[in-house]
Amino acid sequence: MVSKQTRFWILIGLVTISGFSQGMLLPLIAVILEQNGISSSINGLHATGLYIGILISSPFMERPLQRVGYKPMIMFGGALVIVSLALFPFWQALWFWFILRVTIGIGDQILHFGTQTWITATAEKHNRGRSIAYYGLFFSVGFTLGPLMTNLLAFGIYVPFIISSSLSLIVWLFMIWVRNETPEKDLTTAYGTSSIKRFAKAIRLAWVAFLPPLAYGFLEATLHGIFPVYGMRIGHDVNLLSLIIPCFAAASLFSQIPLGALSDRIGRKKVILTVVAGGIIAFLAAALFESSVIALFATFALGGLFVGSLFSLGISFMTDLLPKDLLPAGNILCGMAFSVGSILGPFLSGFFLDLWPNLSFFYVIVTLLIIVFAATVYKKDPDAAAFQHT
Repeated sequence: MVSKQTRFWILIGLVTISGFSQGMLLPLIAVILEQNGISSSINGLHATGLYIGILISSPFMERPLQRVGYKPMIMFGGALVIVSLALFPFWQALWFWFILRVTIGIGDQILHFGTQTWITATAEKHNRGRSIAYYGLFFSVGFTLGPLMTNLLAFGIYVPFIISSSLSLIVWLFMIWVRNETPEKDLTTAYGTSSIKRFAKAIRLAWVAFLPPLAYGFLEATLHGIFPVYGMRIGHDVNLLSLIIPCFAAASLFSQIPLGALSDRIGRKKVILTVVAGGIIAFLAAALFESSVIALFATFALGGLFVGSLFSLGISFMTDLLPKDLLPAGNILCGMAFSVGSILGPFLSGFFLDLWPNLSFFYVIVTLLIIVFAATVYKKDPDAAAFQHT
């Protein structure tokens, strides 16, 4: 069996390949549906399938984790993703693809809940932000590479799906050599057996920490699922769009670790406010200069440097605010917040394009970031030590 450090990097590898698959699916299917004449609103609704799967599966994670441990949960989630990706080329029906997206969402949530809880439960407090930043960093690596698979459509619709499924299988097989562990008893049995009580307490203590994952989900789904449609409509080439989109995730690679380490030193709230303000400026610039390909490359990169780390910053913030017995509930709520944002993103942006085709859809992103900034300012600085004793 592998060491704890090797296990950490295997878990990070699974997160990377998951990011790759998600980063591929959103723009790839959006382009295929747009080329087949599907409206942007239907395209946006279809993109929510992945996140509906995440949302509906989230409340049922804690008890299976307690019973079977981390490894079986992670392997089951990974298997769902691998099989679903392999099935896409076999039947090109809108409803069938939607079911596969939902199934991938369920598998991804199981995989992410297992890996995320395992990492947060075993990370040392003094470098927690850095450890979780690696989680976000390598998810972003996968997301950066995923959209490039759109270019492989020229070789056949099955090629991107088969490559993604095969890569996922290779990484998944490394879990065979990982020793299973189960959560500490107090991680899953506090506050009786009611998940509702744990969720309610986690929300009361750490609601502000769930806003960054929600915003990141909104951004991720909108930029990957709707921007390709919008970009083609304002005259940009689809191959150029497949290069612009990864700039967001690629730029975040350079800021994830520094921001995580900085948040360990000066606090999560200050860092979150700073990056959200930077994101507002970046996407306002994108709205003003969207006709320029160079400007879009620059603003996507600037946006990624700032708000590309929101998910990992939110997880770190949540881990600071909650006592250890509420970490599984907190991790589930982070995933649910991410999925809610991911559902709202394509849904609102798609209808925005239909209702106001002459306005830049980047204004939807700016509005969300302003709301997150205001809510974070409004929340008083938390006393983490007090929370630990509630």
